[in-house]
Amino acid sequence: MFQVSKLSRQGLSGISFSLEDSERVCLSGPSGSGKTLLLRALADLDPNTGRVALDGVERNTMPATDWRRQVALLPADSRWWAATVGEHFEDARSPQFPALGFEPDVLGWEVERLSSGERQRLALLRVLANQPRVLLLDEPTANLDPDNISCVERLVADYQSHSKAACLWVTHSRDQVRRVADRLLVLDDQGLHEESPA
Repeated sequence: MFQVSKLSRQGLSGISFSLEDSERVCLSGPSGSGKTLLLRALADLDPNTGRVALDGVERNTMPATDWRRQVALLPADSRWWAATVGEHFEDARSPQFPALGFEPDVLGWEVERLSSGERQRLALLRVLANQPRVLLLDEPTANLDPDNISCVERLVADYQSHSKAACLWVTHSRDQVRRVADRLLVLDDQGLHEESPA
């Protein structure tokens, strides 16, 4: 179980919720409400206070790099630091490239030639290759066409089914919420509250 209690940071105050193993929870809310700020705080990328724990182990008891491998953030704009795709994967055999429409030769592709949608899909595979226990997905399908949206939704569901990982998925699409969410959390000027995903 992933537990968050009274998390606060600049722009957010007193956020509390939990995610069960294998649960997929969508997070929605107006632009500027703090959804990305919350994900960054959960991944321990920005200063924050409060209790965040995975299976009872508190975040502040382990090195930040270890935490971020287990509680993995896929940002809306992924970072790429090397020239080719393959340089960003520790084990090129582990990612499920075909599941998102890529052939093995994608490892030789130049990053600067990737479309925004290709970067988004490959960044998801890069995150999953670390086998995280919690997925923090910041609009992972925002730049994708309907076919690729379906592929990403299916891949995340498949990953969760065999890994039991929990997932917090930011989306503005009510249709997507209805397709993928076990629960829906909404972040707005009243704070964080639960609504029906239907």
